[in-house]
Amino acid sequence: MIADLLKAALLGAVQGLTEFLPVSSTGHLILAQELLGVDDDRYGLAFDAALHLGTLAALLLYFGNAWVRLIRAGAAALRRRSLADDDARIAWLIAVATIPAGVLGLLLEGVIEDAFRSPALVAVMLIAFSGAFVLAERVGRRTRDMRAIRLLDAIVIGAAQAVALVPGVSRSGATICAGLFRDLRRTDAATFAFLLSAPIVAAAGLRGTAGVVEDLLRGRLSGEDAAFFLTGMISAAVVGYAAIAFLLRFLAANSLIPFAVYRIALGIAVLIWIAAS
Repeated sequence: MIADLLKAALLGAVQGLTEFLPVSSTGHLILAQELLGVDDDRYGLAFDAALHLGTLAALLLYFGNAWVRLIRAGAAALRRRSLADDDARIAWLIAVATIPAGVLGLLLEGVIEDAFRSPALVAVMLIAFSGAFVLAERVGRRTRDMRAIRLLDAIVIGAAQAVALVPGVSRSGATICAGLFRDLRRTDAATFAFLLSAPIVAAAGLRGTAGVVEDLLRGRLSGEDAAFFLTGMISAAVVGYAAIAFLLRFLAANSLIPFAVYRIALGIAVLIWIAAS
């Protein structure tokens, strides 16, 4: 039991760290579950979804005041039929940018859950998408802040979030890169990316854990299983909060290049591991 809880805490830490650092949380989680020998039939996607709820808690805690402000401004704009207020405009742009990933996620849910959960695919995407990091840093002028975000920016960043449904791409990496391509400053691109991720993370977490909650209420989920899920969620929330704070401070003075180097090194290491085994 203790060993299982340690696995859950470790997987939660992996999820919390990599959900927000631009290195692909799904990819790292698939690799970590392979290395730790976690029973995919027993936990698998349902446990992944529970960890997403942990990272959602981190997002809501870190950006709680911002979310309250955006929701109020967005509702007021709906009543006034005006987007003159910056907060109202950002709130509705987040809603628009959520659509591509939401639609694609519903259409390709089965494919994403089955065909894409491959360590080899994760390794290839870790390496391939690192090029976007380098290109974004080279061409992005980083002259605009969040108040300058317009509809086209939201559509481009939202499309990038949809691409990140493929494990190994990284939701935060894709959306931050898209923001850089649209000339946003790094910290503003990251902040918008994190705010944008909340609806999708919430949908993935709630949808994936619905069956687990039903099993728990009907007594079909043992106390050990419930403890496994809860431990992972708490670990993901705590580490996720720290990861958000770290990345925003890091990007204030540093580029995405170190993450690109890490992704390439990890991808090569995984391909070598696959070939050797």
